[in-house]
Amino acid sequence: MFLYCGAEITIGSFLVNYISQPNIGAMMPASASAYVSIYWGGSMVGRFVGSALLRHIETGSLLGFNAIVAVALVTTTMASTGHLAMWAILFVGTFNSIMFPSLFTLGIANLGILTGKASGLMMSAAVGAAVIPVVQGALADKIGIHYSFIVPAICYVYVAFYGLKGSNPERSAAL
Repeated sequence: MFLYCGAEITIGSFLVNYISQPNIGAMMPASASAYVSIYWGGSMVGRFVGSALLRHIETGSLLGFNAIVAVALVTTTMASTGHLAMWAILFVGTFNSIMFPSLFTLGIANLGILTGKASGLMMSAAVGAAVIPVVQGALADKIGIHYSFIVPAICYVYVAFYGLKGSNPERSAAL
């Protein structure tokens, strides 16, 4: 939850500066800010689609898939420039859509009387939304905004692992 919240908010926070870059969207910040709604709107659309898919696909599997696509999109934005880089980072919002509820559900599953305490701990982990952007900001100051997106990419790699392996006690015990 810490890493997911951090990755989602980090990307949303850096969009205007990123899209404004001459080699990405080459826009004035006011124009670039209009594209932020695509990122968050994609999350809303993805939530509806994801809710329907969760009726037929195991939560961990869908979480893992969405995180892998998010890693691919963030990697694409780092490896490219222009409109490809811009649209790749904007579409990450669509794949963030089911991460919060899925992580929450998987994190408190089968905890019995500890469910309430685990819920509180999970909600506290949302502080990643305050920490991870600072980490990416520090990295952006050193290597530039374009490659600083490695920070959310790493976060999504762990979310993918958690969805596919780490959230299942039987599978993670074999690791």
